[in-house]
Amino acid sequence: MDFTQIHYERDGPVATITLNRPEKLNAYTRHMMGEIIAALDMTDSDDSVRAVIFTGAGERAFCAGADLTPESGGGPFSSDEDVADLSDERVRDGGGRLALRLFQSTKPLISACNGVAVGVGATMQLPMDFRLVADTARFGFVFARRGITPEAASSWFLPRLVGQAQALEWCMTGRIFDAGEALSGGLVRSLHKPEELMPAARALALEIAENTSAVSVAMTRAMLWRIPQLDHPMLAHRIDSRAIYRLSRSADAAEGIASFLEKRPPEFPDRVSRDMPDFYPWWTEPDFE
Repeated sequence: MDFTQIHYERDGPVATITLNRPEKLNAYTRHMMGEIIAALDMTDSDDSVRAVIFTGAGERAFCAGADLTPESGGGPFSSDEDVADLSDERVRDGGGRLALRLFQSTKPLISACNGVAVGVGATMQLPMDFRLVADTARFGFVFARRGITPEAASSWFLPRLVGQAQALEWCMTGRIFDAGEALSGGLVRSLHKPEELMPAARALALEIAENTSAVSVAMTRAMLWRIPQLDHPMLAHRIDSRAIYRLSRSADAAEGIASFLEKRPPEFPDRVSRDMPDFYPWWTEPDFE
């Protein structure tokens, strides 16, 4: 597939999606949203991809937020339809559409945040599983300073990652903060020199790809993102029990035990495209309307 605002590359079991508008500091558009979603469809359907890295082109920015210029193509906050009545529930936030698609990924998602990440440039990273950042990066949930509100379902994701108090401070002040504060506030996993960022992200991706079952990782991702929202541990226990029962009888479980006993690297045969447990997904996706 030919992309114009992102670059897609697969190297072994690792796919890299690069936001590719360096002349605009990789500012986000509806067109970029569509391309990222298409790339995620590719990674989910390709069993050879075991992890996905996101980064930005150039040295200055991961994504400097939404492209607010008239030539951006209608603006990232506009609806797919021209809706006259703003109470109409068909109005959907483009950043939220991307965040939900990231949330639904069956592959681990790693952000290698190489520079400025403000607005949707920050919120799009929240549904990713790991955030590695250059020590020169800066973040900002700047919506209150633009007269709007947090988007991309960040009011759901951000408090779960950093806690309510920290989320309130960053969003209510709208200030820009550095990578060190992002680390101390729990937003990111680790800081790296700019030249060491992508190697560190790839090393993490390969640690997953070379040592784990793809089906186990897909199930684990779904469980850890969804189960903590349930009301009682018994509900988690029901899902845990079904998952461990089904997977313990899989070809991957047999290989995991054999490779451990034989002291060799595993070669897991199961594939996400065909071997997920029969009760997956156990949830029903809510409709927007």
